[in-house]
Amino acid sequence: MSATFSNPSPAQITELRQLLGDRVVTDPAEIDAAAHDRSRYAPEGASAVLVRAGSTADVSCALAWAHEHRVPVAVRGAGTGVSGGAVGYPGGLIISLTGLNQITRIDEVNRLADVQAGVITSVLDRAANEHGLFFPPDPASVEISTVGGNIATNAGGLRCIAHGVTRDAVAALEVVLADGTVINTGARTRKNVVGLDLTSLFVGSEGTLGVITAATVRLKPIPPGTPHTFRANFDDIVAAGEAITAIVGGEAQPEVLELLDAASVRVIEAFHPTGLNVPNAAVLIGQTVGADAAHLADLITQTCAAHGATDLLISQSDSLLEARRLANPALTAQGLRVSCDVGVPVGELANVFRGIAEISERHGRAVSIVAHAGDGNLHPTVEAEDTPEGYAAAELVIDDITRLAISLGGTMSGEHGIGAVKHHELSAQLSDAVLGVQRSIKQTLDPHNILSPGRAI
Repeated sequence: MSATFSNPSPAQITELRQLLGDRVVTDPAEIDAAAHDRSRYAPEGASAVLVRAGSTADVSCALAWAHEHRVPVAVRGAGTGVSGGAVGYPGGLIISLTGLNQITRIDEVNRLADVQAGVITSVLDRAANEHGLFFPPDPASVEISTVGGNIATNAGGLRCIAHGVTRDAVAALEVVLADGTVINTGARTRKNVVGLDLTSLFVGSEGTLGVITAATVRLKPIPPGTPHTFRANFDDIVAAGEAITAIVGGEAQPEVLELLDAASVRVIEAFHPTGLNVPNAAVLIGQTVGADAAHLADLITQTCAAHGATDLLISQSDSLLEARRLANPALTAQGLRVSCDVGVPVGELANVFRGIAEISERHGRAVSIVAHAGDGNLHPTVEAEDTPEGYAAAELVIDDITRLAISLGGTMSGEHGIGAVKHHELSAQLSDAVLGVQRSIKQTLDPHNILSPGRAI
């Protein structure tokens, strides 16, 4: 979709300030701080204005203004995204939702929570814990990411193998459309087949169809007993892939099953020592829950041993999972910022590990791998010199890994979204017909293409 945008005039910004008061920010330094996310994508120019929304009405007013004046809009929560979806537009409007940070209700009878979009994920989880419940979505950024951002990208995380992705935990949404219209989708019931499933449409739409301001999300009861974590080191990452396939296809199911290759473990331990032994090739880290957690962990480590694993450990400590959560900040601090989040069927893990090794050798660039192994979601990261040429060369490696994943029946993004970083790769996975359908929906809901233009779809 193409569109013609114009920078808002001083008079138009004054008009917005008259509507929203001090929630309108024009200080260049504050705008610039809100114009970035954690991706390698940088703004192409300075945004004109920032709105720090404190209510759905604020968002509605700001979007109606942008719709009238044809101003491109970037929407941000905590800015933890890594695909460039929240980066500001030159002369554009940025809407920050961090002020919408209230948990309005925990409905323990129906196992639901009503939350605003800016609530931090871990804050919601801890609030649910007080009622004997928990919020299943568990991204590695759980302590800093927002519920609204997770919904907008359909975020995954460590517990996906057991509980699914964010979409599986969303019952209903409050959404502001491009022209400021507020709609509500979904229901508080488990079953609901009235009309089209608009809730699922907005989940994962990356801000292109509307701005999610509140949600009703599903909670689950905390499992009984003491969780057990386990570790298994492998001398061969392909063997680790085969072990994962066997675990996922077996009777003993973990709640978490993660993989770190040796290079990633070295970086993590240098960044923040956790006591994790560096494997020769890769380590599987997982957790079992429930009354039989210890027994399940024992069965899973036996499966790992049958596939050549050594240095097996079962523990009641969460320190192993702490090491996994440190992967992203550790790799970023090391300068490893050129990454992707491809997904493959679990049965293809051994093949994708083998293929990534061949791509790495062909390009002469090291590739480290962190993975939500239990659901086949990989995060390969490519070494790159801190130069335009170095990053461009690393991007070619990412493109090859993306094509490899798709050839194995996989996807170019399992949880991070397309944003701006991966937009150029869309045609590798989606046909012109499919893209046409998606863009026609976008045209209907956002006729002036002001919402996250040029991103996601």
